[in-house]
Amino acid sequence: MTDKRIGNQFWKLRSKHGRDLIFKDADKLREACIEYFEWVEDNPLLEQRIFSTKEGVITGDVEKMRAMTIGGLCIFLDITHETWCEWRTSESESKKDFPEVIKWADEVIRTQKFTGAAANMLNANIIARDLGLKEAIEQSGKIKTEAVEKQEVNLDILSDEEFESYEKIVNKLADEVESRAGTETDSEC
Repeated sequence: MTDKRIGNQFWKLRSKHGRDLIFKDADKLREACIEYFEWVEDNPLLEQRIFSTKEGVITGDVEKMRAMTIGGLCIFLDITHETWCEWRTSESESKKDFPEVIKWADEVIRTQKFTGAAANMLNANIIARDLGLKEAIEQSGKIKTEAVEKQEVNLDILSDEEFESYEKIVNKLADEVESRAGTETDSEC
């Protein structure tokens, strides 16, 4: 007997479609987040240091605080960052409570990083950058910017001093553009 199905419908032979849900409800997600938070606390980073004692020089491990991250949480949960972001705004019936748990987890991670940096247990500069914090400097004056067509400029007409000044300005502007591009925080989607 021949198969009378027409076209590519082989997928209909599967007993189920798609993978099983990792978390059937928000409580399971919250429990898994708490497991990650506990794992981070129970598994500090180890820094090997050299100590001088009466018996001589010895080495030993010093525990360092491990920063919680959304990326680390996603790996722990076996999901992608994109999935985390989708769940953050989910309106589906099966995940209707996920956004609240995700906002809670984001806040736990943000608070752990902030307090760790404030207590000098984490690098304050790295954490401030990660959290999107920056020191505000108030300056007077306004600069009006307009779209400018890309044009070639002959820099040979500049003196050495003028060229050095120009180079400093270009580097400063490039650093500013780069720092603004790097303000995306771990919790953003």
